Amino acid sequence: MVLKTIRGDRLHIAFLGKRNAGKSSLVNALANQQVAIVSKQAGTTTDPVYKSMELQPLGPVVFIDTAGVDDVFDNLGIKRVERTKQILDKTDLVLLIIDNSSKNLDYEKDLLQIIEKKQIAKIVVLNKVDLQQSKEVAEFLKEKPFVRVSTKIKTGINELKNRIIEIAPKEWEPPFLKDLVHPGEVVLLVTPIDLGAPKGRLIMPQVKALRDILDADAIPMMCKERELNTTLEKLKRPPALVVTDSQVFPQVDADVPKNILLTSFSILSIRQKGDLVDMVKGVQAVRNLKPKDRVLIAESCSHHPLEDDIGRVKIPRWLQHYVGGGLDIETVPGKDYPKICQNINLLSIVVLAH
Repeated sequence: MVLKTIRGDRLHIAFLGKRNAGKSSLVNALANQQVAIVSKQAGTTTDPVYKSMELQPLGPVVFIDTAGVDDVFDNLGIKRVERTKQILDKTDLVLLIIDNSSKNLDYEKDLLQIIEKKQIAKIVVLNKVDLQQSKEVAEFLKEKPFVRVSTKIKTGINELKNRIIEIAPKEWEPPFLKDLVHPGEVVLLVTPIDLGAPKGRLIMPQVKALRDILDADAIPMMCKERELNTTLEKLKRPPALVVTDSQVFPQVDADVPKNILLTSFSILSIRQKGDLVDMVKGVQAVRNLKPKDRVLIAESCSHHPLEDDIGRVKIPRWLQHYVGGGLDIETVPGKDYPKICQNINLLSIVVLAH
């Protein structure tokens, strides 16, 4: 099973190629600002650099500048190359940067095979067209569509932008909830305000829900769990859908009439970013847990752990209580799953997206 890293709601565009092929210069040219450090010394970029920006008419995108895939093959260099290739698991579009004067394209051929195997949209970018083209590059580009650019003399940048707009996936993420409601219907969002809520802001799933409701020409309403009954009484007609936070789900479920559809922000997030059917199967696998089993709780967010944290306290406590204790539970925060996930069949992976 291939584990696809959960992403934010931006189109992710990765710049891949050999050291000194001009990846960082191209990032800066497309962003029209100094996003990445540029140097004549090969290997300047050592870790992926993420830059969020607007690329019209696509909208919000993330540029990912990566280390060269031909990095020096000491232990550190190998880790950099491995990290660069892992970027493909969170990428919607790849710009494969080719140095026009390159004499060896084995790395590019290897990358191209990986990209095509993963079925990721790609653009081959021929950089440094102001230099003499090698016969190896000419042979590599035979019957391949590509875009010619020079970051040094600033040519081909607009053409590349147009190509990105043309080839980029139009829907890189499924809808959050707009396909579940119809124009004119009311959607009620029950949002508790607690320690986990950012001061002065809504959490991202709540923002997504609001935007999707508006995009569907439906009517959003919002209240805290304490005002739910009063809100329902004041509505002239029942809401088509109620969405709430997992932590107050039992309370909200008790208050919402059974003829009104009810779900949670977490379930909608899982539905959008993953395979909901597989996630349900993962939950059902909990029935098979027994003492001494291993469980991985992978947090896709990087929030500071709170008192009675859902991923580090509540879910482990519930699982231990369900089994009767003795589970070996590991919690891993951040964007990358441990390698163990790729080598063994875990009983269940719980992904938390706040």
